[in-house]
Amino acid sequence: MQAFSIHLPPPAAAQAPILVPEGFSFWALVFGPLWLMRHGVWWWGLAALVVTLNAPTPAIVAVHLLCAFCGSDARRAALARRGWRLETVVVAENADAALRRLLAARPNLAGLFQA
Repeated sequence: MQAFSIHLPPPAAAQAPILVPEGFSFWALVFGPLWLMRHGVWWWGLAALVVTLNAPTPAIVAVHLLCAFCGSDARRAALARRGWRLETVVVAENADAALRRLLAARPNLAGLFQA
């Protein structure tokens, strides 16, 4: 089972909520700065990229480990800065099951997922 934090978009935005998985991210470990930038954490991603390109190997490994363990926290902070609101935390086997549990508990959010 994995925990997902559910973030709702700002009122003016017409976007679906974002589910951010909690905990260690294998893909953040492998791709480090690129994973951060892909998920909208630009400043951390650029800083990590500069360190990765200019530092010795132990520092590169440390940056990638930091991305893997703290990348989801940085992603949540970036969403909060852009006006996204943390709605709740859902525990489920995967993102689809987490979404089903969310909509079962809060059916009024179903309209946010329609295109």
